[in-house]
Amino acid sequence: MPDLPPDAAADARTGKAPIGILRTLWPFLARQRGLLAAWLLALALSSVATLSLPIAVRHMIDRGFDSGSNIDAAFAFLFAVALALALFTAARFFFISLLGERVIADLRTRLYAHLLDLDQTFYERNRSGELVSRLSADTELLRGVVGSGMSVALRSVVMVIGSLSMLVVTSPRLAAWTLVGIPLFVLPLVLGGRRLQKIARQSQDRVADANMLAAETLGAVRTVQAHAHEPWERGRFDDAVALSVATARKRIGTQAVVTAVAITVVFGAITVVLWSGAHDVVAGRLSPGTLGQFVLYALMGGGSVGALAEVWNELQRAAGGMGRINELLVERPTLQAPQHPKALSLPLRGALALDDIVFHYPGRDATPALQHVSLQVRPGETVALVGPSGAGKSTVLGLLLRFHDPRHGIVSVDGVDVRELDPAQLREQIALVPQQPTIFAASARDNIRYGRLDATDAEVEAAARAAEADDFIRALPAGYDEQLGERGARLSGGQQQRIAIARALLRDAPILLLDEATSALDAQSERAVQQALEVLMRGRTTLVIAHRLATVLKADRIVVMDQGRIVAEGRHEDLLAQGGLYAELARLQFLH
Repeated sequence: MPDLPPDAAADARTGKAPIGILRTLWPFLARQRGLLAAWLLALALSSVATLSLPIAVRHMIDRGFDSGSNIDAAFAFLFAVALALALFTAARFFFISLLGERVIADLRTRLYAHLLDLDQTFYERNRSGELVSRLSADTELLRGVVGSGMSVALRSVVMVIGSLSMLVVTSPRLAAWTLVGIPLFVLPLVLGGRRLQKIARQSQDRVADANMLAAETLGAVRTVQAHAHEPWERGRFDDAVALSVATARKRIGTQAVVTAVAITVVFGAITVVLWSGAHDVVAGRLSPGTLGQFVLYALMGGGSVGALAEVWNELQRAAGGMGRINELLVERPTLQAPQHPKALSLPLRGALALDDIVFHYPGRDATPALQHVSLQVRPGETVALVGPSGAGKSTVLGLLLRFHDPRHGIVSVDGVDVRELDPAQLREQIALVPQQPTIFAASARDNIRYGRLDATDAEVEAAARAAEADDFIRALPAGYDEQLGERGARLSGGQQQRIAIARALLRDAPILLLDEATSALDAQSERAVQQALEVLMRGRTTLVIAHRLATVLKADRIVVMDQGRIVAEGRHEDLLAQGGLYAELARLQFLH
């Protein structure tokens, strides 16, 4: 994939735009060299045909009506030029449109892959709705720039240069008058460009805010409807859309003023020049055909200048979108894979160790999540982590997965510091059942197969049976091929949890992390799934997080955590005898 140029990366941080856009897009354009060359050739040929049209018109006027012998040739020449213009313009449109589609597709692919590589720290400080907006709405802005704006800009530049040159050739005196209008045209572009760029960025931010609000609300539509807050949410979205429209109105107004001033100045200058040329024709200093040729070149030049004004405005608007995309592309994960990672010895034994771990979540320096935690887990041992919410239990699992690195201490697997391992290889050896399972908008079969993408249908179904999910899956209208809806909307909480457990069973990894894996199950399902998990845990290193102490009674060891520290370790009976936090938790739960 193309790399972001260092100077463009600097522009992303400083907010500089149009040149930064072109530099950022260049690596993606360079990958399409064939299309780029074909477009440039078609552009050159269509420009030559366009610039030849006034010459054909002059021949038609001056020679086509002199005698009958020249009429056929003059009109044949005019039609040939028009036909060439049509063919080369169609080719130019085809090549630049296809180029734009491929460039934007590459950019989206690069941005999406880059987002997947960023670590949890990035996602803790960014909203998913805004990221989706940048991936969709902002790249659509760039599609217009690459797919048409770039073509119009270069064609207009060629036409301005070509028409000015031909104006000089046709009538140097009239051409001198025409050139007076150019500085007057450039002035409003320079004055209005910076303001337009700033407003365009604000407009994109407001659109992203509205998209984020909609994504968040629709993702939690059950909660919204359960609280009967539809009118309130509609009001919030209406306000966000109204704000985006108000900001867009400022952008459109500024763009309209800049365009109107530029076109008025240009065509005012053209009118003055034509007035002077008309006097030359009356005085016999110019032929009617020559004046017609000059008029056409002047109109071409003026039209091209107006097109440049439109493109400049569009470029300023796209600059806001490209700046937002650049901000993502220059993001780098805080957790970097080592250049020369150590290889784990496979099959993995599964020994886990946390040695004097101190960890703070980003932005929470005053509140450590873990304070000098040391924990050794032997291969094949099942260790349960219990304690009140916020004790640091899930943080331990996150460090083992290397979602974060500790501020102090070492996390190791089979005696190897996880910072020396390739994170992907490390995570391939771990199966996770989270407290809130993720169900994709795909079939039940594909959701389970996510645990191991090369699993056969028979293996998927075997995992579902072990997780007590086979019966309810087969009861669905399409069975294993039933689409489960976004976030598993067609399943109950317990069914979603069993899909996640089946996914972990299918993964068959040597290390198993269970974060409240049975929290959403009823008593009957919990017993069945617990039996399946006990089979799965045999011979595997397992860390179990559970608030319901009944689910961890058979653990080899129970580790009690409170306020980021380990306050007790042992088996259930021993911890009850010691008293303290675990005894209090057990008394409260088993009493009821």
